[in-house]
Amino acid sequence: MRLPMTAHTSRPWRIHEIAGDFQIEDVWALPTPGGPDDLARLVDQFTHGTGEPVSAPIPRMLFAIRWKLGKLFGWDKPGAGVGTRVQSLRDRLPEDLREGPRGADPGSVPFTSVYQTHDEWVAEMGNRTVHGLLHIGWVPDGSGGYRGQMAVLVKPNGPLGTVYMAAIKPFRYLGVYPDLIRGIGRKWQSTAAERNAD
Repeated sequence: MRLPMTAHTSRPWRIHEIAGDFQIEDVWALPTPGGPDDLARLVDQFTHGTGEPVSAPIPRMLFAIRWKLGKLFGWDKPGAGVGTRVQSLRDRLPEDLREGPRGADPGSVPFTSVYQTHDEWVAEMGNRTVHGLLHIGWVPDGSGGYRGQMAVLVKPNGPLGTVYMAAIKPFRYLGVYPDLIRGIGRKWQSTAAERNAD
């Protein structure tokens, strides 16, 4: 379910003090019911192959097209990303976050983990179009439990980045996010069943 931007901005996330120059593109509720300490399990699903973020057919196809276009137009060349064209968000972290857990890097998408706390995890990517952040938070679900919440924040790279974000918007809403979120929920349920069986 897509959520209003305030579902992200109203939470006391650490990301607000670090990424104030990024704009929020999307906020989504994730079908990942759990207890108060289950964020680490969700991060593991994103980072250790227990849940491929782009395994659903439509997102996988759209991402494949995106990588081909990136190769054709040079969007993803070395020197176009984090640590080269754009400064890593890790360079902005206050000492406690810099010295705390970072979390693993996702294996199937070009993101690098920035930091992880008890209730939020941030990963970043960069290319010639945007500097993007994936923010996964862990929030009360309103009925005594907890669930994941995903926000995407971006800083477009000039006019190219602005046009790029506008061009991919319909594909994100119609093709990528619905399948992606269903896939996250299916994998969450299947790993929950495996844990219960143990």
